[in-house]
Amino acid sequence: MNEERDLGVIISEDLKWEKQCSSAVSKDNRILGMIKRNFVDRSKETILLLYKSLVRPQLEYCCQVWSPHYSKDIKLLEGVQRRATKLINGMENLHYEERLRHLGPMSLETRRIRGDLIEVFNFLNRSYTVDADIFFEYDKGNRRGHSKKLFKRRMRLDIRKYVFGNRVNDKWNNLPQCCINCTTFNNFKSHIQKVPKPETE
Repeated sequence: MNEERDLGVIISEDLKWEKQCSSAVSKDNRILGMIKRNFVDRSKETILLLYKSLVRPQLEYCCQVWSPHYSKDIKLLEGVQRRATKLINGMENLHYEERLRHLGPMSLETRRIRGDLIEVFNFLNRSYTVDADIFFEYDKGNRRGHSKKLFKRRMRLDIRKYVFGNRVNDKWNNLPQCCINCTTFNNFKSHIQKVPKPETE
């Protein structure tokens, strides 16, 4: 199958993201192996700092473009954070959800959802020079909810259904008005901490 690498993202002919996910996970597993071999200090502070600095950026680079929607790809990415949190002293025998509660990080899936919402906020508040109309259209149906509801198009193919400008609409439309009223990036970011998190397995 034909594929191209553009700005570090592997784009397959069928616009599926298996290769990109596998590439990111492969790089990060090597980095985790290096950390495991070379760092004696397995404290929460040390491992989380290394993970957030060296590992997680690979899993989130340009993820608004290639965010996976197949469960196998989501689990593949989440597996990196599972392994990273197991490196921390005292966390080895806890379930993944318990480790996240003790350590503080969100699941990677939750972080991708929050990242999508933040990007929508930036687009709609003209933080970028790119015209938001390319991606979004306001819902003019006067439906209940906040004042900036987005219109979600019905798509038959997954290629269009899960593209950034469509997959995020339901999550944006379900935000409370207090989030939509935010005028700064940091204020919005703090408000969406209350958005329900997806279940992890």
